[in-house]
Parts: sequence; C-alpha cells; structure tokens
Amino acid sequence: MFLHADRVVQGVMILLLLASVSCWVVILEKAMLLKQSSVAVWHFKKIAAALTDSVNPADFPGFTTKIVEAGVNESKDTAGHETRADYRERVERAMRVILSGRIDRLENRVNLLATVGSTSPFVGLFGTVWGIMHSFIGIAASGETTLSVVAPGIAEALFATAMGLVAAIPAVIAFNKINSTMQKMTKEALAGIALVGNSLSRIHFQADEQEGATLQLRKA
Repeated sequence: MFLHADRVVQGVMILLLLASVSCWVVILEKAMLLKQSSVAVWHFKKIAAALTDSVNPADFPGFTTKIVEAGVNESKDTAGHETRADYRERVERAMRVILSGRIDRLENRVNLLATVGSTSPFVGLFGTVWGIMHSFIGIAASGETTLSVVAPGIAEALFATAMGLVAAIPAVIAFNKINSTMQKMTKEALAGIALVGNSLSRIHFQADEQEGATLQLRKA
C-alpha cells in the first residue's frame, strides 16, 4: 500500500513513522530514568524519616545525595539571628532548587509526546483526505467505478489514518503516565526535603542551645 500510494500520502506515512519511532525512544528513556529516580526518592524519604543527630549526604542514594549536600552546605551558612522557621525555609529552599533541576531534566523532550499525541491523528487524516481525493481524480480520469478500481486507493489512504492513530495512542498514554509518575515522585521528594530540613534545623538549634548553656555555666 505504501509503494502504490500517492507521493504526498507516502510523505505523511514516513513522517508518522518517524514521529512514532521518536516517541518510543523518549518513552523507553523516560521509563528507565523515572524508575531509577522513583527508587532513589523512595529510599531518600525513608532515610530522611530515620534521621536523628546527624545528616550525612553519603547515606542518601542517587541524585538525592546532591539535594542533601545543598541543604547541609546551606545549613552551615549562618545568616545572623534567624528563627527556626526562617532557617529551615532557607535550607529547604536550597534543596528544592536541586530537585527542580532534576525535574527539569526528567521533563526534557516529554512535550514531544504531547505534540505527537495531539497532531498525529490530524496528520494521518490529512493523508487520508488527500489520498481519497487523488483516488477519485484517478477514477474520474479512467471512467471506471468498479470496486477493484476504487478499493486500493481508498485502502492506501485509510492506512495513513491508521498510522496516525498508531503514533498518537502510545504517545498520549505515555505522556499521562509520565506526568502522574513525576507528580507523585515530586510530592515524595518534597516530603523528604521537609524531613531533612526539620532534622538540620533541630540539630542546628540544639547546638546553639547547648553552646548558650555552656557559656552561662562558665559565667556562673
């Protein structure tokens, strides 16, 4: 059907094939990266919930190590007299910046899925309309209207619509799945960041209280 189709319809089919292949490359890449990131975030939250008197970035898996490093580094920068809430917010903000960078990298090229999912059916429909129009022109030129003459051209044209759907359906499903997974992962990561921020602020202010108590004892 491809070899006997009109050149325009052939071009539409090739375009849809390339779009489908590109989508599957993105789908497979994101599936692997999201699985790794989701596992890392799950362990990140679990470890953060168990923190007691110290926070060591090396204890955290994958990219979450950099998130905790940012928080620890920010916690060492004393910005004068801060309330515990202000201190914690500043530390958590530094960690959220690193998380945001990771999310941006994961979202890279995901919009391709949305674009293909929304436009492929219409591109395929254009190929179908063009193919049927070209088939009718050929029928008018030949003067024959038998099924054996009409059917091949229409079948070739409808094949373009089928290709458009084949490209669009996986793209839409994958786009929705990736978005839901990323939203869940982001929510879990933010919960872990809140736990780490709470631990760092508790450690910091406990140290200040102990130092203040030591100074008072020395004065006494």
